[in-house]
Amino acid sequence: EVQLQASGGGLVQAGGSLRLSCAASGFTFDDAGIGWFRQAPGKEREGVSCIINSDGSTYYADSVKGRFTISSDNAKNTVYLQMNSLKPEDTAVYYCAACGVVVDQLGTHMEYDYWGQGTQVTVSS
Repeated sequence: EVQLQASGGGLVQAGGSLRLSCAASGFTFDDAGIGWFRQAPGKEREGVSCIINSDGSTYYADSVKGRFTISSDNAKNTVYLQMNSLKPEDTAVYYCAACGVVVDQLGTHMEYDYWGQGTQVTVSS
């Protein structure tokens, strides 16, 4: 059984920071990347970040580059998302998920598979 439990969300003011955690079980980081996508009401799902555990490569959406940092602790089967300089537009439910990266003629983009319940991030203005 694959389980991906996100935690660490909350309410912060614009410019503040949060660190999200994802506890993964049912598969190993050697076999799958782990990352984050988010969804806000009335908006399309947006891939946020992905870390490939075989080599540690990291990928980010343009909207969060320079502000968010993904990292992993493979011994604990845990992935983190450090979110700094938060903006109201970052408000969404954040889901951790198994992820992969696809490179094609349009560039590099992230894809997601299994995910859990997610955690709410609200940034006030």
